Amino acid sequence: MKDRGQDPVKPRRRRRWPRRLGIAALVVLGLVLVSTVANLLLEQREKATTAPYGERVAVAGGSLNVVRGGNDGGTAQGQPIILLSGLGTAAPGLDFAPLIRELKGLDVIVVEGFGYGYSDMEASARTNEHISNELHEVLAKLQVRQPYILAGHSIAGFYLLDYANRYRSEVSAVVGIDATIPKPGDGPVAEPQPGINWIKLVAATGLVRMVAAVAPGLVDPDSTAYTDEELHRMRTMMLWNIGNPAVADETARIANNAAALRGVTYPDDLPVLAFVADEKNDRTATKTAAAENLLKNVTRHQVLPLEGGHYLHWTQAQRMAEEIRRFVAPAG
Repeated sequence: MKDRGQDPVKPRRRRRWPRRLGIAALVVLGLVLVSTVANLLLEQREKATTAPYGERVAVAGGSLNVVRGGNDGGTAQGQPIILLSGLGTAAPGLDFAPLIRELKGLDVIVVEGFGYGYSDMEASARTNEHISNELHEVLAKLQVRQPYILAGHSIAGFYLLDYANRYRSEVSAVVGIDATIPKPGDGPVAEPQPGINWIKLVAATGLVRMVAAVAPGLVDPDSTAYTDEELHRMRTMMLWNIGNPAVADETARIANNAAALRGVTYPDDLPVLAFVADEKNDRTATKTAAAENLLKNVTRHQVLPLEGGHYLHWTQAQRMAEEIRRFVAPAG
């Protein structure tokens, strides 16, 4: 007698699900492969049809790109000022454009570290020592007039502090742009271990390119101080450089580099101007206090909050240039 309680269709339906899932997985994999190849071809075409800016200078371990006197390659006869970017800035030579335009009369030099702009994307361990020595080698090869002003944004605060102590006689003043300050501590910090570079893998699929195309506002500077051409190039170079090995290693070593600077202060006689981004929240007071504490031994220093976001040079370039000129002007 036939058992009416059993449904002979259900087992077949169950067997169909693995097959459907397998087909769906193959379709997704195919789309990812197509997108990855398309992204690679687009990147190759972009690099072939876009003229690079700056000058590449060979140092130990590779070549760094330098933009001097603005993107037109011109130079000024004034005192040199060296600009160092924040972590992961895709094209520092363009990102600093608003500030470069305002620093007329100074010899403005943007040094793009390994992993930035048109510099090599692979390098030795991104320690404070290596980064400072590479910068010193570049400036020596370019025969930059000494002493020069050293300025840096965000994570470059680590390298400003390290460099100023290694090469004090070559630096006339330091300017921090919402610069990162090493936090105090006494515990050991383990060396970063190799791992999967997920950012680079995701970017290789073209997903970041699609997001940038659909919503460019998510990656463009929040500023009206850039030309359309500058915005386009920065967006394009972000697609090329995101997740590169050098910046990935630098990111992984933030805690190590901070630990290496525990207890380190600027030389007493080195003038330091620290711009602090006033984002109208509680962090402003915390950052201001941290900067004052770091500079308490420095005879001539100023901590100056400016209204704006972390990338102060996007919106406060004119005011920053005025304050820099005033601060470094000869006494009397």
